[in-house]
Amino acid sequence: MIMNRRSLMTTALTLGAMKAFPGLSYAQARPLVFATFTGSWEEAHKAVLVPAFRKANADAAMVLDPMLSVDQIAKVNAAKANPPIDVMLHDPGPALVAIGQDLVEPYPVEKSAYYKDLIAEAQEPMGPAPFFQVVGLTYNPEAVKTPPTSWADLWKPEFKGRVGITNLNSTLGTGWLVEIAKMRGGSEANVDPGFKAIEELKPNLAAVAANPGALATLFQQGQIDISPGNFNAIQILKARGVPVEFVAPKEGAIAFKTTIHIVKNSPNRELAFKLIEASLTPEVQTTLMNPPYLIVPTNSKVAMGGEIARVLAKDTAELKQKFVFQDWKKINEQRSAWIERFNREIKI
Repeated sequence: MIMNRRSLMTTALTLGAMKAFPGLSYAQARPLVFATFTGSWEEAHKAVLVPAFRKANADAAMVLDPMLSVDQIAKVNAAKANPPIDVMLHDPGPALVAIGQDLVEPYPVEKSAYYKDLIAEAQEPMGPAPFFQVVGLTYNPEAVKTPPTSWADLWKPEFKGRVGITNLNSTLGTGWLVEIAKMRGGSEANVDPGFKAIEELKPNLAAVAANPGALATLFQQGQIDISPGNFNAIQILKARGVPVEFVAPKEGAIAFKTTIHIVKNSPNRELAFKLIEASLTPEVQTTLMNPPYLIVPTNSKVAMGGEIARVLAKDTAELKQKFVFQDWKKINEQRSAWIERFNREIKI
């Protein structure tokens, strides 16, 4: 079996704890494992959330294990009695799956110092939402001289071979499919018009990325000039000097909350709770709201400012007015079939 660097780190930390405390089992001794997302999310959590958690918890050992939600759910499902993950991060669709499959525990709201300060939409009893994500159009202003204004601009002939998208394993990809289906008369229950639209987009497609982080990398490598994209992922690229901008399409940018959960049967329940608490603090959310991360906060004590206030919304009330919130319960009913269809039909 080939072990990656994070697996080796987790094993080393666990064996060290077992040596120091011989009575501990492997599950009891292993460090806290947080399955964050790949790309900009891993960077932000590594730089901000992990240090804040460790500072408040006697430098407690923990490991970030970045992966898509579908992979988090698969790993926990494969070992429900002794899960390899303690804290999961999910977009709306996968969160409903994890809850429905009994993979996560209710959040101990009564113990939380910060849950009450979250905006109402973020107060999820099975796992609070520490931030919102926003998906719109991202583009290279050096190559795209006229900023795009609509999802429909992706089909323009001048973008032949320069458009990037993600597959449907990511919320970005599925959410975008729903929106282009709506443009052509579809809905969360009927995305056939969206699949037809992607078929027509093939001459313009340069790449289908596995996840939003990989999509952002394509801009950095100069392989694409325009795509649907996450606001915060683009801001991290801009901070590195990559020519890229974000705009909300006239149809409305997609907004969705991302929730954080304690995995059922975790041997590190208390530390898992404390990590989630750290993610809800005004201090962590304020830091993540500022450059280069620009993650939209959910703690009502954090005032939106800077680029978020300028480009997205001045406050959460405006966010809810301006952006599109999709019906993920309805989307989830067919999402698995959509993923299979996309992987079968969308080849470039």
